[in-house]
Amino acid sequence: MTGDKAEQAVSAFQGRRWLFPSAVIHELDPDVGASGRRPRRTARDWVVDFSCFVLAVLIGLAGAETVNGDPNTPDSLAALDQLLGAVACALVWLRRRWPVELAVGMALLGFVSNSAGGAATIVFFSLAVHRPFRYVAWIGGIVLAGIPLYFWWRPEPGLPFVPAVLLASLLTVSAIACGLLVRSKRQLMLSLRDRALRAETEAKLRAEQAQRLAREAIAREMHDVLAHRLTLLSVHAGALEFRPDAPQAEVARAAGVIRESAHEALQDLREIIGVLRAGEPDEAGRPQPTLAALDALVAESREAGMKVTLDNRVTDPAAVPASVGRTAYRIAQEGLTNARKHAPGTEVTVTVTGGPGEGLTVDVRNPAPEGEVPPVPGSGQGLIGLTERATLAGGRLAYGPEGDGGFGVRGWLPWG
Repeated sequence: MTGDKAEQAVSAFQGRRWLFPSAVIHELDPDVGASGRRPRRTARDWVVDFSCFVLAVLIGLAGAETVNGDPNTPDSLAALDQLLGAVACALVWLRRRWPVELAVGMALLGFVSNSAGGAATIVFFSLAVHRPFRYVAWIGGIVLAGIPLYFWWRPEPGLPFVPAVLLASLLTVSAIACGLLVRSKRQLMLSLRDRALRAETEAKLRAEQAQRLAREAIAREMHDVLAHRLTLLSVHAGALEFRPDAPQAEVARAAGVIRESAHEALQDLREIIGVLRAGEPDEAGRPQPTLAALDALVAESREAGMKVTLDNRVTDPAAVPASVGRTAYRIAQEGLTNARKHAPGTEVTVTVTGGPGEGLTVDVRNPAPEGEVPPVPGSGQGLIGLTERATLAGGRLAYGPEGDGGFGVRGWLPWG
């Protein structure tokens, strides 16, 4: 694109041109497409250009009649006037390609050819449509300033000087005003389309973000619910694998834990699937655990063979808000699950302290395991998801190795 084609509205959207099809850019500047090349004329363009050409010819013929009827104009000048008018009408077909150049040329041609008046009017209209106002102001101002000079040099037969100047000025201003109106309408349409595309893009981004957050929430919930059960299965199945000669009572107890854990995991999985199904009533699933269910969690872990010490200093666990209590429960559950997987046989200490106004603190610690620990698969995603859960609740979570080789998980949650 040349410098004179870098109009204000198009340049404002060039950095986002990928958002717009060529037809949208064409609405504001028909000479330029999205690829920077001039598109081929459409059927509508041909109709408009032909109509403008016919209008220029008709006005030019009217001007030629005034020249032929003027006794003060020699025949040679009348013929030259008509020839220049015909050339001007032919140049109307190029008004989309070179509106500024043609406007300047028509401003000069209008001084020597009365028959070019119709073509000049059409070109001034096209200039106002396809180019910024600064071009229209300069060229239009020069044309209006030259109208009195033109009629002083070539008076209109049968029409006084002042009415002739006013009529020509009104015709020029009307053509430019119509062009500016068309340009403003096209700019408004482009702005509305830009806003619509922006709104559509933002809606898609919001939908994708909502889907991503929903998937993360589902994955976090599935891990929190199922990891505890499946860890029991893995640990006891591994114990049976590494100790095939264990006493019959111990084998039976491990098998019972495996059976119970599998049943609970299946129930939890059904509960999650029920939440995901559309139209599934909320009461179909079991209620979410809160801090009041921490005793049952510890008792379940003890039945599975863990050594767990619970120090719950919250006098009324039922008074803890449900969301805070549920997150605290998940922190304790994840800490017990990790201790069962990576430090079997150790004594795990679960401490819960806090109150309204000071927050709720959950601390799960275990010492280093003795001897070799059978490898248990783990990805660390549970603690990462738990950190996100605590952050979303307005709290924080810290975890890592202890000085004695053990491991600790400590979370703080707001309790207003």
